[in-house]
Amino acid sequence: MIRKATAMWTGSGKEGKGHLTTQSTVLNQTQYSYLSRFEEGIGTNPEELIAAAHAGCFTMKLSFLLTGAGFVPDELITTCHITLEGGAITSSKLVLSACVPGIDHEKFGELVKDAEANCPISKLLNTEISTEFTLS
Repeated sequence: MIRKATAMWTGSGKEGKGHLTTQSTVLNQTQYSYLSRFEEGIGTNPEELIAAAHAGCFTMKLSFLLTGAGFVPDELITTCHITLEGGAITSSKLVLSACVPGIDHEKFGELVKDAEANCPISKLLNTEISTEFTLS
């Protein structure tokens, strides 16, 4: 399977602007700029997209692991915090809130660690990855 996205940029790094389009067109000429990346401008940015990808990938991997262990989650909500410092992504912190009937805290923690280490986006990232969770 191959997925693709296209970036277009015009102008200088600070004053220029660009847009992103994904194969599915969920992003369709979605704007990004210096302001949307480093300040509070309108549009998206690469770090926000990485955060969405990591949260989505981790959550889906965890759902598969839970189901494989005989537990069907009622709800998994993951927020990913990507930190950009000194020109590098230095960490990805996953914060999970989960409602999974019948599972104990220890087993859930094992499956969370498995998903953290083995979802495809975690494997791609060359940075510190951490997860904290609440289970109800």
